[in-house]
Order: sequence, then C-alpha cells, then structure tokens
Amino acid sequence: MDRTALRLGIDELNAAYADCIDDDRLEEWPDFFAEDCRYLITSRDSYEAGLRHGIIYCASHGMLTDRVMALRRASMFEPHRYRHLIGPARVGTVADAIAEARANFFAARIMHDGTTTLFATGRYLDRIDVSREPFRFIERTVVLDSQKIDTLLVIPL
Repeated sequence: MDRTALRLGIDELNAAYADCIDDDRLEEWPDFFAEDCRYLITSRDSYEAGLRHGIIYCASHGMLTDRVMALRRASMFEPHRYRHLIGPARVGTVADAIAEARANFFAARIMHDGTTTLFATGRYLDRIDVSREPFRFIERTVVLDSQKIDTLLVIPL
C-alpha cells in the first residue's frame, strides 16, 4: 500500500472514530480497536516523563467494552456530548502491517443546555493494524495539552 493510500485510510479511521463518539454510538467504540489493544488518556507532562499511567486506561478490548457499559449503567454525570476536529494524520514508521501515526485533535463539549466550551486539545499517538480494512487501533495514546483535566471526563476522547 502506498503512503498516500495509507494516510487516507488512517484519516478515514480517525473520522469514523470521531463520528462514533460524537454521535453517542459508544457501544460501537470498542470496534475501532484490535482484540489485543491499549487505550490511554494522559497529560503531556506525564507522557513526556515516560509515565505510563493515565486518566483513562484500558488494556484490552474487554476493558473498552466494560468502560462503555459502566458509563451507560453506573456512572452519574451531567448529560453532554463532544464534537471532534481531527487534523490530518502524519504517518511514521510502517512495519509488519503496523503503522505508527499521529494526529492533532480539538474536542468541544456541548452540555445538555447547549453551552459549548473547548474541552480538550492534544494529539493522538497511534499504532494501527493496517493488514486489512477496516484498519484497527492496536494502541491509542491520547496526550492532552493541558495538565488541567476536567472531572467530567467520562466519554472517551
């Protein structure tokens, strides 16, 4: 696969991922990941310090599914949604059908009363299985630009 087609496929993966979250189809969110996967949201400082802990951490597809189930059934939070804007992917190393990519993102939070605020900015650092379509994330690390994390971070970014 040439690099242009690869980048377009990764951009499509990112766009579909954002649509899934923004359209509140969270039960479909785990399907964007390989069975053996990792999802982490962390701060820029923690990431740069090499710390592997996160605000949200899931180490398997099952943990992603459990996260959505808990969000729907157990978590109590003020109703809200996100709207993502994701920049074009920059593809790095590709080896053994695994692509490393990064993309910047902006997420606005829309509250049930219509109030809209900038919620998060940062970058996605990804390892993606590109052996077949649709592509799937093996690892998605969400690195937030700000150290200040809103306590209302329940929906995946």
